[in-house]
Parts: sequence; C-alpha cells; structure tokens
Amino acid sequence: MAKKTGAVLIVDDDPEVLLSAKMVLKREFQQVKTERNPQRILNHLKENRYQVVLLDLNFSQGETDGREGIKWIKKIRSITPETAIVAITAYGHIEMAVNAMKAGASDFISKPWENQKLLATARKARDFPRNPPKDSSPPKPDRIPVINRHEEEILLIGSSEPMRKLNALIQKIGPTNANVLILGENGTGKELIAHSLHQQSLRKDQSLVTVDLGALPVTLFESELFGYQKGAFTDAKEDREGKFSVAHKGTLFLDEIGNLPLAQQAKLLTALQSRKIRPLGSNKEKPVDIRLICATNADIHQRVQQKTFRQDLLYRINTVEIYVPPLRDRTEDILLLADHFLDFFTQKYNKGKMELSARAQTQLTQHTWPGNVRELMHSLERVVILSESTTIESEYLALGSPAESTPDKLETLNLEKLTEMAVRQALKKHQGNITRAAEELGLTRAALYRRMEKFNL
Repeated sequence: MAKKTGAVLIVDDDPEVLLSAKMVLKREFQQVKTERNPQRILNHLKENRYQVVLLDLNFSQGETDGREGIKWIKKIRSITPETAIVAITAYGHIEMAVNAMKAGASDFISKPWENQKLLATARKARDFPRNPPKDSSPPKPDRIPVINRHEEEILLIGSSEPMRKLNALIQKIGPTNANVLILGENGTGKELIAHSLHQQSLRKDQSLVTVDLGALPVTLFESELFGYQKGAFTDAKEDREGKFSVAHKGTLFLDEIGNLPLAQQAKLLTALQSRKIRPLGSNKEKPVDIRLICATNADIHQRVQQKTFRQDLLYRINTVEIYVPPLRDRTEDILLLADHFLDFFTQKYNKGKMELSARAQTQLTQHTWPGNVRELMHSLERVVILSESTTIESEYLALGSPAESTPDKLETLNLEKLTEMAVRQALKKHQGNITRAAEELGLTRAALYRRMEKFNL
C-alpha cells in the first residue's frame, strides 16, 4: 500500500460533501482538513502548508455562477502560489471551469463525483505542484483536462458486511437504465444512493431532478411534475416546465413515493407507461426520456396488500429494489462515522480535538439509532456544543442505557412469549415488511402470517 503523503484542505458549505471527500482522500493524504466557512481559508493557510486545496465555487444560497469561488482562488494564489487548487461545483459548466482555471485553479471536478476520479485529480494536483515564478500570471488553458474513468466506488461510508453488499449491488445496477426503488428508514441515506446511481449511469452528464412527494400538496402534483402553460389557471402567468421535462435525458428521483394518494398514482402510472406528459392547459403530449429512481420509508408491499398503493405502479417503479440497512444493523460503521462528525463539528464550533471515552463508544454502538445516520450526526453536534472537556463521557450523549435503548427486554423464558417477542422485533426491525421479517425468522410468509394472527399483531 502506498504511503500517505501531503496535506489537503477541502472547502465546501455542504457537510455531506465534506464527509464524502474526506473519507475518500484519507486513503491518499497524510492530513485531510475540512472547512465549511470560506472566510477561514486564509487562517488555515497560515497555520499549515497544504499541497492541495479543493474549493467549492458557490457558497451563498442561490449562487451558481462561481464568482465567489473564483474570488477565493485568486486570494489563495496570491498568498501561496505553490498550492494547487482544484475547483469543485455542482454546476459543472465548461465556461465556469475555464474561468476557474484562468483564475489559477489547476484542475476542475464536478460533484457528485466518482471516487476514483476525485482521488486521481487530487493525486495529480499534489504530485505536480505549482511553483510559478513570482512575476508569472495564472495559466490560461484552452481545454479542460480529462481524466480516464476508473472502476467506480460508492460514496456511502461503511466497511460492514451490509454496506459492502449494498455497494456491490449499486455498482452492478448503476450503469443500467433500470428503474430503481430504494427502501429504508429515515436517515439511512436513500438520497445519497440515488445520487450514486445517477453518477454511475450513462446519464450522469445530464440533470438529476429530485421531487419530495411527501412535501408536495396534492393540488400541485400535476403542475409540479408535468408543468403548465400560461393561462392554465389564475396564477399561471407564464409557461413553466415540470420536473419530468427538466429531467429529460437525465434521472428523476421521486422521494417518499409511498405517500402518494391513489388518484395521483394513476396519473403517474400513465406518464410512466406512455413516456409522455401533457402540461396543464395544453392539448399536446410531450415525450420524455428519464430514468426513474424512487424511495420510501414506508412498507410499500404491505400498502399494496392494503390496497393503498397500486400494484401495477409498484411493478413499474421497482425493476430493481434496494434495501438500505439501518445503522443498528451495521454497528461496525458507527465509530467510523462518529470520528468524522466529531472532527467536523469541533472545527465548525472552533473547539479543540475531542475523543470518545470507552464507555461512550460502547453506548454509541449499543444504541438502536431510530434516526440512523442523521440522528448520530445531530447527537455528536450537540455533544461538541455542550461539552467543556476534551474527552466525551457517556452521560453527555444523553442516549439512555443500552438496556433502555433495546426494545422488548428479555424478561421471560416462556417459549410462547419468546416467539411473540421475536415476531414483534422482526416486524419492527423491517418496518412491517413481511418478506424480510419472515426471512429473518426463518419462516415462510404464510407461517409468519399465522403467527401474526395468533398473537393479534
């Protein structure tokens, strides 16, 4: 294994981007520092010598032209001209890339990125450092450097067996055009998976458009997804494209599809079957070419049985089904994530280095984490804010004892009671998914239904 060398500073206002980039670049660099506030860049450069700075081009809400990042590129170049700057942005336009490189960036990468591409870009920037004469001006390249595509890795953190299987599945189906349904609890990273699937697809250079169906009022469903023409209703003062049209040739991600009412399910099914939409107020159908990715935290199969979700729509959206494991089923990953969050939040709140005591580590790994990774992140942020010690003890976590965090504590050896307890826990663990609960219990679906009826579950 190659020796880690050099230091890299990653500057981006998105904590998930910082987390992802850090986990990738830790393989290559001896020191990886992250920063959300660009105003602290100069302080970092004074405190340490960085061979590479990965710099977002847009920090202010709504900004997409890269001017803010280009300003910081020029400042970094004026202070440490030998530092290589790699511009990163979600808005990967060629013109913006050229402007960044004219300002002094040595390379450019769009997010979401391929991990190997990020590694190759950062490695190249480190190994071929800039050291221009003092009177030289920033280079003015006439093209954007192209990096060959390597074997892809998934930007999902974890070394546990469930995560390895999940990553392998995503790598397998990512390059296809198959519709994907992502199932899992809140806070497990379903949206990250959608981004990973899009990034690995042949559509990765096109748009990934996200719609949160859980937050979309029923009255706005058609206008939001299919668009409308001027005059279609009172406030329709101009034509507007719907999400289907915006995602044309790209990927459409429908989050929380399990919350969609039956009437809207029928309209969505019609659009998916015909691959055509009709904007409100229009008499003409419009063809659309999308890859569909959906996600839900509901037991969609149970809703089909309850007649609250259309079975024909389920067949249409789940050519491939992905189940994201909850954090309690991949406890090996908890301390890895906790280490990153501690590092991130101590920087954010200007605290010194903090570490977890042995008891605190045990409590973290034994907690059931109903909010999953999102809950873990917020718990560590609260601890960093409130703690006045460099060592975090278990009482600061305020998670309760392991016994309190484990449901249905074993209090009997009665076989009938133990069976009922096992069925309850399996159903709760898999959010009522009969198929997965039956597999965990070693039963057929019919046998599980009989036990559910027996125990009145």
